[in-house]
Amino acid sequence: MELSTDTLLFIFAAAAVIAVFLGLHTEWRMNRLLRGKSGKTLEEIIIRNSSDIEKFRQFRKELESYLETVEKRLQKSVCGVGTVRFNPFKGTGAGGNTSFATAFLDEKENGVVLSTLYARERVGVYAKPIRGGTSEHELTNEEKEAIANAKKQLHL
Repeated sequence: MELSTDTLLFIFAAAAVIAVFLGLHTEWRMNRLLRGKSGKTLEEIIIRNSSDIEKFRQFRKELESYLETVEKRLQKSVCGVGTVRFNPFKGTGAGGNTSFATAFLDEKENGVVLSTLYARERVGVYAKPIRGGTSEHELTNEEKEAIANAKKQLHL
């Protein structure tokens, strides 16, 4: 399951809000301690605050671990997509611009380029793996252009 960028931003925002809330809550409790209106002994208040701080530390460790996992998964997700439409039969007029090459790349420029060649009699679909922005298979000019377009999105 991959999380969308919007979902990740929501998680980060929620974590920030929780952190701010916990910080404000701790500050509020300290103000109550200093004012002496809590009705509890100083020792009870210190023990409770220590417990709250420890809970916050545990929450932070869990959040950091989760974010590391999300970051690793995000690096493997598709970050760049490039498509080029073309006519493989340029001189004959057959086919129009209904053929295309589309590249899907992750942050490390790994992925796949899919190509279709459309003719009235048949449609051919081809896939070539991409590693580090290139393929061990021969690439057409349109496939190279689709990969270049996808790479541009990686560096925005």
